[in-house]
Amino acid sequence: MKVFILFAMLFCHIVDDFYLQGILAKMKQKQWWKENAPEEIYKNDYKVALIVHAMSWSFMILLPLAVYTLYIHDHGTFLYVNYPLYFIWNTIMHAWIDNKKANKHEINLIIDQIWHTVQIIITYAWYILIYS
Repeated sequence: MKVFILFAMLFCHIVDDFYLQGILAKMKQKQWWKENAPEEIYKNDYKVALIVHAMSWSFMILLPLAVYTLYIHDHGTFLYVNYPLYFIWNTIMHAWIDNKKANKHEINLIIDQIWHTVQIIITYAWYILIYS
């Protein structure tokens, strides 16, 4: 069962990072804003797109852990105490990684996906260590 949770987290990653991202994939790039809304007032709006996508992604990869916690292995403290910490950590890390690829051009898609996968494995291991 626990290995299935990890695979479900990886599947949710693929769904959110590739299928659900939509226009945010462009809007999280500074260059898109320069080309489509060059006014000074919009120069930092790419950060909102980065955070919104990172929040969506974090919710999706944590969904299998939340379902497991709620319906199979009741750990009330996870949802009320640790889930927000997992969510915040994953959101910050995902936005940071995506910014390195989309704006700083320091990493490519392969490295981006490796880092996201490592992030999921760390989140999963953190959960298993605490709640097993």
